[in-house]
Amino acid sequence: MSKKRKFIFSMVRGLTAILIALLVAALLIFISAEGPGFAEKLSQTGDAMKRLLIGPIIKSNGSFSVKNFTDVLAAMIPIIFTGLATCVMFSANQFNLGAEGGIMLGAFVTAVVAIYVPLPPVALPIVAIIIGAAAVAIVMLIPAALKARLGVSEMVNSLMLNYVIMYFIKYMLSSHLADTSKGAIMTYDFQAHAALPQLINNGSKLSWGFVAAIIFVVIITLFMYRTRWGYAIRMIGVNKDFAMYSGMKVAGVIIMSQVIGGFLAGMGGGIEMLGRYTNFTWTELPGYGWTGITVAILAGNNPAFVPLAAFFMSYLNKGCSLMSTYCGVPAQLIDILQAVIFVFFAAEQFLSGYRQKLVIKSTQEELKLQAEREAQHNAEAEVK
Repeated sequence: MSKKRKFIFSMVRGLTAILIALLVAALLIFISAEGPGFAEKLSQTGDAMKRLLIGPIIKSNGSFSVKNFTDVLAAMIPIIFTGLATCVMFSANQFNLGAEGGIMLGAFVTAVVAIYVPLPPVALPIVAIIIGAAAVAIVMLIPAALKARLGVSEMVNSLMLNYVIMYFIKYMLSSHLADTSKGAIMTYDFQAHAALPQLINNGSKLSWGFVAAIIFVVIITLFMYRTRWGYAIRMIGVNKDFAMYSGMKVAGVIIMSQVIGGFLAGMGGGIEMLGRYTNFTWTELPGYGWTGITVAILAGNNPAFVPLAAFFMSYLNKGCSLMSTYCGVPAQLIDILQAVIFVFFAAEQFLSGYRQKLVIKSTQEELKLQAEREAQHNAEAEVK
């Protein structure tokens, strides 16, 4: 099947999964609506879906809201990084789920550096974020090495590692690093010059981290599709045995993919922390890693499509928050939407008939083109 038809199939498949998820959401809202009759329930459902679909970009008077839109963009930043991390790891057929703990650890280490390390204004946020990202990359050596050397499931290891990271941070936060003058468990405030500058000062917390996220989308896309290391990662993901017999160092590439994924997740945590917070307050896993998995699946493990998928998930999250605030719909609806989308994207047989038709049509067109070329060649030979 040609690249064009593959792209068309991916788009149709993705849009169909999203449409089904929205229909499921509408059905659940209708069932849970408190109206006494069908018309009232239908009206409540329509109002809730309006909040979901157009609420994130409009004001109450119906005009376009720059503040709401930049809120959506700001929320994209961490899930772009976890989406990129997941894309790299999944491309090597490594189902590492450590981006969730990774982004929390990256944020924590970045926060510690931003509080205690005396560095000048420009250097401090850059160094803090890089150290946070490097710390996660080092920690990701644990599931990577166990998988590469001992064949231990990276899915189980990384999932357990998320909670080890979370409880370690909670221990350090409550026992050693907490600001006891505050009414809640949190660190001391960051140094003032550690904060990332804002792109737009409208209260949305849209920092220059958004620009950094887009830059890394370009870098990772070029890395995956224009370098031999990216090719090795993708080849191992397609056929590990073939890659091994081709002379690739499979163990090293597996480790490399997970270390890169950890670095990206940690960087996302650091940028999120310095771009939107003044101290570290996370005591639970933030959820960005789980959303990153959905983003990677929506993007088809292609880093170039991660921003689009991240925008969609951020938009949905904002819409569900508005539904919860104004229509009484539980905010957990976003989890149901993600689950439905995940199920349909993970189902190999979903729209398989349509894909088969595209393959047949593409083959027929190629055979027809080949026959035309042969006929033209034969005609030219007869003239000569």
